[in-house]
Amino acid sequence: MKLSHVTLIALLGAAVAAPSFAQPGPGMGGMGGMGMGGPGKGARFALNKDNTTGWALMTPEERNAHRQKMWSFKSYEECKAYQDEHHKGMEAKAKEQGKTLPAPRNNACDRMKARGLVK
Repeated sequence: MKLSHVTLIALLGAAVAAPSFAQPGPGMGGMGGMGMGGPGKGARFALNKDNTTGWALMTPEERNAHRQKMWSFKSYEECKAYQDEHHKGMEAKAKEQGKTLPAPRNNACDRMKARGLVK
């Protein structure tokens, strides 16, 4: 009987504490999936495997360079030109590897424009 009381108390304690572990905190997840903003930049959305064409085909260095390039744009036209170039490059890389590149699920330049990150 005593062991079951201890077990029950432990389970209740864990149930009460669990929601505090699920709260966003500082770091990469602290912006609610929006990515991290630099000084004066405001919140930026994340560029990752879920929304970047050819993510799996890129090295970590290429991913970082792509992310930095995307965040550097001031105009929508600049963003679209780079995005089209990037997509063509990823299609060529996929073809070289005998893979099929999935169609983009969204357009990062459109999202950036909607959020006022590019004009």
